[in-house]
Amino acid sequence: MDWLYTLFIEHSALQAVVILSLISAIGLGLGRVHFWGVSLGVTFVFFMGILAGHLGLSVDSQMLNYAESFGLVIFVYSLGLQVGPGFFSSFRKGGITLNMLALGVVLLGTLLTVFASYTTGVSLPDMIGILCGATTNTPALGAAQQTLKQMGMDSSTPALGCAVAYPLGVVGVILAVLLIRKVLVRKEDLEVKEKDDANKTYIAAFQVHNPAIFNKSIKDIAHMSYPKFVISRLWRDGHVSIPTSEKVLKEGDRLLVVTSEKDALALTVLFGEQENTDWNKEDIDWNAIDSELISQRIVVTRPELNGKKLGSLRLRNHYGINISRVYRSGVQLLATPELVLQLGDRLTVVGEAAAIQNVEKVLGNAIKSLKEPNLIVVFMGIVLGLALGAIPFSIPGISTPVKLGLAGGPIIVGILLGTFGPRIHMITYTTRSANLMLRALGLSMYLACLGLDSGAHFFDTVFRPEGLLWIALGAGLTIIPTVIIGFVAFKMMKIDFGTVSGMLCGSMANPMALNYANDTIPGDNPSVAYATVYPLCMFLRVIIAQVLLMFLLG
Repeated sequence: MDWLYTLFIEHSALQAVVILSLISAIGLGLGRVHFWGVSLGVTFVFFMGILAGHLGLSVDSQMLNYAESFGLVIFVYSLGLQVGPGFFSSFRKGGITLNMLALGVVLLGTLLTVFASYTTGVSLPDMIGILCGATTNTPALGAAQQTLKQMGMDSSTPALGCAVAYPLGVVGVILAVLLIRKVLVRKEDLEVKEKDDANKTYIAAFQVHNPAIFNKSIKDIAHMSYPKFVISRLWRDGHVSIPTSEKVLKEGDRLLVVTSEKDALALTVLFGEQENTDWNKEDIDWNAIDSELISQRIVVTRPELNGKKLGSLRLRNHYGINISRVYRSGVQLLATPELVLQLGDRLTVVGEAAAIQNVEKVLGNAIKSLKEPNLIVVFMGIVLGLALGAIPFSIPGISTPVKLGLAGGPIIVGILLGTFGPRIHMITYTTRSANLMLRALGLSMYLACLGLDSGAHFFDTVFRPEGLLWIALGAGLTIIPTVIIGFVAFKMMKIDFGTVSGMLCGSMANPMALNYANDTIPGDNPSVAYATVYPLCMFLRVIIAQVLLMFLLG
């Protein structure tokens, strides 16, 4: 039986892989079980790690630290890549409001921490550890421990407080989201609603009756300071064509125009008359609209097109086709000449069959090539993220510099690469399934290591009188701020429930609660809101953990 001892007990690389894999497999299996209609999903990996640690299982400390750090980095970086393309547009539309609400969660939790320390007699280092556990923020715990070491104080007790408060920190946000959902949310609030998105395309047919544009080219009309539009088809004398920018419009021309719905009225004034036909129904057979042209979706798969402007390809003039819409990550974009193409974009091309075949060669349309993982960007992004996280930021009045750490740096770099990578011709495209695989793998590794590290002394601390007090304090630091701010955001500010849930998960740095929100709330609003507030809140919590100790104990 020596092989069993080597496999499960004796510290080695093999034993570390076996133990962490076993914890993850059992935890993920239990995570599929629903209790009272609620499934904790990947969170069960953390609880299985605690149980394994309590039963005496352990792995080499350096390997444990490596696996925990690497798992966290993979998770937050993949999350940044996923939400990057919509991050800054979301920030412009409502991100300031979301970050202010998340800031309210952070400040309220901090004030409660200081208040609890003075009223209950729990030392400030212990309360900081409890706060880190209640907010599931291990980077802040690491910053606090480093600060205590620099101050010549014991740095071990915050870690125990974090471990005791962490389980309810994970579950507490889920409970807060459930409470808000049960008490305030109606069934219709969970429906995915159409957003007022300036990029959302709208198709309308117009007839040219405005004398001011008779005998003017489309290029000249486009320069008349009217809203952006794309003319998909032109009917004249019973013949349909794809109009180039040099095409001259005449009285009575019928135009099929792609624009945004809010601009339809202005274009009616421009062209003269809008027809009543609804061209936005999903069941329209575009190839049956006329017999001369066909409509086909072509996927951009040629790497050299990544980051190029659509207008620079001059496809309309060279091939006599028109690109009416662009689909990116499930979002329709107006195909303006200034639109920067990204690998994986799906272009709706209208034209003659022979011309579309030629355009297909230009754009690639080799869908199979997109399934190949682009790991160069993943590893380079991780390096850049860790480099950013290691940069010390000096704050006036504080002698020790603060850092973004393992979580803050990679997610910021992931967001930046996901947003701006294509503009510098960096291929950041990954399939949704590949991104989900990276995130799930990283999060499972991180939780298994965290639970295993905390499990050895977890139950001993929990069942002491001060342990029960720590659990109660941690639960209060988790639930009270999230419920109060969640109520304000949903009920008073009328923000949709998915966005509120993601904001609360991001403000508490709780990826497990985000996973639950994504599983139970339709749409991508939770993930986008999470990424919108996560970097700021992560940075603030790392700073606050250090500032409180330096100011109140220094």
